[in-house]
Amino acid sequence: MNPAQLFSVVSAIAALQWLLLIILPKWKVTQWLINYPIVPLLLSGIYCVYITGFFGFQGGGFNSIREVRKLFTDDRLLLAGWVHYLAFDLLIGFSIIKSAQVKAISHWLVIPCLALTFMFGPCGFLLYQIIQKIKANI
Repeated sequence: MNPAQLFSVVSAIAALQWLLLIILPKWKVTQWLINYPIVPLLLSGIYCVYITGFFGFQGGGFNSIREVRKLFTDDRLLLAGWVHYLAFDLLIGFSIIKSAQVKAISHWLVIPCLALTFMFGPCGFLLYQIIQKIKANI
């Protein structure tokens, strides 16, 4: 499977997992997928396979923005970066769901946090932290 095809597959899998988190967070299948993070593990495996291309890549690296930009000119490494985002953002989403359920924070307050985490990772995490602190002080 080429990087463009795999991009579509992993994006669809991650989007489905996010839909479950947002729409059916307490469903036993969703809870099982949170407790046994199959999707992030799958994404992590794909990442490990694709990031190996970094070691043979000339001119790219992590020491400057120019070197990082050079890495992302290769579709395999761009896919690795994308899968990295998908996996880590899902893990943050899992963390938000678990925390909110333990702290009895309304899912209606959590939905915007999840949506933001899905689209803009750290923004959703930050919003959840703010909501969590406010709820703790009420």
